[in-house]
Amino acid sequence: MTSESSATRYIFVTGGVVSSLGKGIAAASLGSLLESRGLEVSMIKLDPYLNVDAGTMSPFQHGEVYVTRDGAETDLDLGHYERFLKHRTSRLSNFTTGQIYNNVISRERRGDYLGGTVQVIPHITDEIKRCILEGAEGAQVCLVEIGGTVGDIESLPFLEAIRQLGVELGRDRVLFMHLTLVPYISSSGEMKTKPTQHSVKELRSIGIQPDVLVCRVDRPLPDGERRKIALFTNVNERHVIAAEDVDDIYKIPSLLQAQHLDGLVIEHFGLSAGPADLSGWGELVAARARQDVDVNVAMVGKYVDLADAYKSVNEALAHAGLHTRTRVNIRYVDSEQIESEGPSVLDGCDAVLVPGGFGERGIEGKIAAARHARESGIPYLGICLGMQVAAIEFARHVAGLTGAHSTEFQPYATEPVIALVTEWHDVGGGVERRSETSDLGGTMRLGEQRCELVPGSLAARLYGRDEVLERHRHRFEFNNQYRQVLADHGLKFSGFSIEDDLVEILELPDHPWFLGCQFHPEFTSTPRDGHPLFIGFVTAARERRIA
Repeated sequence: MTSESSATRYIFVTGGVVSSLGKGIAAASLGSLLESRGLEVSMIKLDPYLNVDAGTMSPFQHGEVYVTRDGAETDLDLGHYERFLKHRTSRLSNFTTGQIYNNVISRERRGDYLGGTVQVIPHITDEIKRCILEGAEGAQVCLVEIGGTVGDIESLPFLEAIRQLGVELGRDRVLFMHLTLVPYISSSGEMKTKPTQHSVKELRSIGIQPDVLVCRVDRPLPDGERRKIALFTNVNERHVIAAEDVDDIYKIPSLLQAQHLDGLVIEHFGLSAGPADLSGWGELVAARARQDVDVNVAMVGKYVDLADAYKSVNEALAHAGLHTRTRVNIRYVDSEQIESEGPSVLDGCDAVLVPGGFGERGIEGKIAAARHARESGIPYLGICLGMQVAAIEFARHVAGLTGAHSTEFQPYATEPVIALVTEWHDVGGGVERRSETSDLGGTMRLGEQRCELVPGSLAARLYGRDEVLERHRHRFEFNNQYRQVLADHGLKFSGFSIEDDLVEILELPDHPWFLGCQFHPEFTSTPRDGHPLFIGFVTAARERRIA
């Protein structure tokens, strides 16, 4: 039985007024403060959509799919959690309405409810509470972010569940933190507190009284407005925290700590903790000030109007910039534009990056980008699909395999350089080919897997070791039947999965810097450490710029 002193404390983070205020960043920043004070912290995201997970959701609607080390396809906020904290998320860190209902309905179908009527209360709310408690197990403090805004119909079961937990666990183990907007109306020259008042009123109407308000503002919050907010929301004035816009998200932990947010939490829970150590965040902010060279990186994809589609890649490039004193300017290039206008679209870029993706649209533009980088000696980093198009391009234009393609896009390609593993394994003396109507589900390689590096390769030099763990999210693989012919023409395979000898990394030894990896290194990049592949890539771009 867990003693009261060691029992997990819970911080429930809600949002109001409008979405996209930054609940994830605020929660992660608070988590990093508590972690820096020596507490064991975990984080959970509750998403109100009916999808079971984020795996099938369009980047246009949802942004990137973040993959945990145990293979869960989750909300992109989990990426913020891992970049701000040392805590590593898992499939117990993200629960959706679809997953909750799926669990309950499965139990009902098995007869677990003994014929009783299954209802939102108590069955759905009980399942939400069970998931929260399971995901928080072992932590001293667990921050739970509820997606959406107060007032959304979809969020009501989650809000009811956390209200119940507040009653069941006791207020000394639960803290409610609410993030709102305090807009500035330029025509009247005033800040308006009414949206925050109404948001808190909506929250209180369902039985939740916030303990802390975090107010998003684009300028300092005057004392008068702070007092007014406290008065009309029944929140202690010290607990009204201003989250002012900053030019660097890594300033946010210091911003919150300066207003003693972490101290308020420690005091509320009656915990013993050391002082906050913000030296790491200070070093990151200082590192940005030392950046002395600008490089332009072409990000060649098909979601160029939505930066969130490549959120972790963007962050990994920024991390590498901090570690190499380089300002990385990302130029989003639509791969279809390369198809129509040619590789001149890439003029002025110091490096080319082709990220992961699915679907045939724009694929020839990505292949053309890889060719341009190879032939022009421009540093190239291909991630997942970016590695695959580099292999296809090399097969076509160097090895002479003009029919080279991926069976993802051409199921009956004459030279299936990229294919499902089942398509190039011998089956009864031949190869089992996928029809255009084959089910794509159930064949995804997900999560953290071991990769063995070839000694002396660029990859081995960058990592500084001979084995690494990286996260995957893909179905199609490099076809090992083409390994020898491409190697004979100069392509070096420098990383292989230990379990099944699949190609994980390829590179060009006679190129200034050219590397493709089947995994997603962006998921393990953090601001404190960066990532070896991104640091090497940005370093190569920097050297090209100053040469």
